[in-house]
Amino acid sequence: MPDASRQPPLVSILRQGPYLIASIHEALDDGQLTRFQHALVEQVGRHRSHGVIIDLAEIDVLDSFATTTLRNLARMASLRGASTVIVGINPDVAFAMARLGMPADIAPTALDMDDGIAILDEWTV
Repeated sequence: MPDASRQPPLVSILRQGPYLIASIHEALDDGQLTRFQHALVEQVGRHRSHGVIIDLAEIDVLDSFATTTLRNLARMASLRGASTVIVGINPDVAFAMARLGMPADIAPTALDMDDGIAILDEWTV
């Protein structure tokens, strides 16, 4: 039986100056998404972060619950004073979201981490 403590985390949240960078490394179930949401919003307050970048580059599926959770996370972070940018949406995920009519207004998006940081730098000056 594999040792759970040796498995890589499903999500990593790192502090980069006034920003938090959350990278989701694999698809999360509903409970994991909810725990991620609470942990990230709590860290926004603890670190007095001005911005949050959520990196979805490793995600190949984004269902309606995940979309709603990300939208709510962006709203909660905003209420705590942080802007949110989502980066790295896989082209297949974007295509599926558009075809299924999932809302695209989750949060502002950027191609990659550099573009996401540039957007936050512009907003938080």
